Amino acid sequence: MLADAEDGNPRPTGNMCSPGTEVFYKGKMDPRHCINSSSNTYPWNEWVQAELIVQDSLVTHKVNGEIVLTYTKTQIGGGTTNGYNPEIKQDGKMLTEGYIGLQAEGQGVLFREIKIKRLK
Repeated sequence: MLADAEDGNPRPTGNMCSPGTEVFYKGKMDPRHCINSSSNTYPWNEWVQAELIVQDSLVTHKVNGEIVLTYTKTQIGGGTTNGYNPEIKQDGKMLTEGYIGLQAEGQGVLFREIKIKRLK
């Protein structure tokens, strides 16, 4: 979650930041490292419920029950990585498995009640 900033500029939460990964957003490959969601900006001390739903190639981000971002065709690629093994980083290879990483883009974060559910 990106909390409100001192400068008053909006900072949506539920964004997609993907070093070493490319996605299709609004029907075409999006080369950006980060794609902002449509979510609101929340105060730093307010809990926010976030959901990430992955169904085959479709990825949906929800914040407080509202869909704030969708994209498809997650695949290896992009120029924001270095020191990688080229046998593993095969640009264009579709992602079908991997790890779950929780991150904060440059600020503190607290997580609670993390649940993982396998969808059929």
